[in-house]
Amino acid sequence: MRCTLIAIGTLFTFGVRAQDLPQEPAASWVKSAAERELHIIDDDGTFPVRYRMRRIDNKRDVTREIIESRDGSVARTVLLNGKPLSAEDDAAERNRLQAILDDPADFLKSRKRNSTARSYAMNLVRLMPQAMLYTYVPGQPQPPNATGPQIVLDFKPDPKFHPPTTISELLTGLQGRMWIDKRSGVLTRIEGQVIKPVNFGWGVLAHIYPGGTVDFEQAPAGNGRWVYSHLEEHIVIREVLVHTAHEDNRIMAADIHLLAAPLSYREAIRQLLEMPLPR
Repeated sequence: MRCTLIAIGTLFTFGVRAQDLPQEPAASWVKSAAERELHIIDDDGTFPVRYRMRRIDNKRDVTREIIESRDGSVARTVLLNGKPLSAEDDAAERNRLQAILDDPADFLKSRKRNSTARSYAMNLVRLMPQAMLYTYVPGQPQPPNATGPQIVLDFKPDPKFHPPTTISELLTGLQGRMWIDKRSGVLTRIEGQVIKPVNFGWGVLAHIYPGGTVDFEQAPAGNGRWVYSHLEEHIVIREVLVHTAHEDNRIMAADIHLLAAPLSYREAIRQLLEMPLPR
C-alpha cells in the first residue's frame, strides 16, 4: 500500500465529480466491505481456486502452482528465479508432495499455523471500520485495471480508538487509501504507509519502524469468488528486541480460475503431481 504518495498520474477516473459522491457516510462502505472480506478470508474450499503465484523476496524468486482444497492450500514449485526446475529440484519437490500423501502430519501442522494467521487477519478486518477515520477522495481516482466504478476512500488512525489486542496495535500506525468495488462492495485495493512507530507488547515482541509501505489487491475469479492477486510490502521490523529484519516481498498471482468441484488435499496433490512443468 504505497498510500497517498502514489503518483496520481498512473490513475484515471470514470468521471465521478465531487457533487456526485455517495451521500452515505464513508465508513459505511468500509463496514460492508469488511463483512465481505471476512467471507473471503474464511473460505472453506467450497469454491476451489487454482492459480500460479510468484513470490520475490530478499533471498529468492519462486513460482508455485497452488490449489486451494477443502483442507487448505497445496503447492508445487514450478520455477526458481524465473527458470524451470532442474531434474534434481523437481525430484525433490515431487518427493515432498508424495511425503505429504504418505504422512500428512506436517501438512496438518502447517494448516493449524495458517488457521492462526487467518484468525489474526479476521480480527484486524473486524476492527478496521472503527479503528480508522474515512473520507471520500475528491475526484475518485480509479485504478487503471478497474472493471467498474470504485469507491475511493482515504483513511487514517482514529485517535479515540483503543486497540483491544496486541496485534491490533498495528491499526494505530497506518494511513492510506482504499478502493471498494461499487457494484459488489468488495475491497479491491489498499495502499498503506506506516506513519509512526508501532510496538507490540511495549516493543518487547516487535517494533515496526515508520516509513514502511504495503500494497494489496484482489481480483475476481468468477462466480462471485475473489482472490488475492498482488501484495507488495517494504517494512523494517525489530523482533524480540534484538533482530531487525527488512521485509521486502512481492507476491503476484496469475492464471486464476475456479475448479469444477471442491477437492480434498490428496486430490489436489495428485493433480499437481500430474501437471506438466513449464519449459
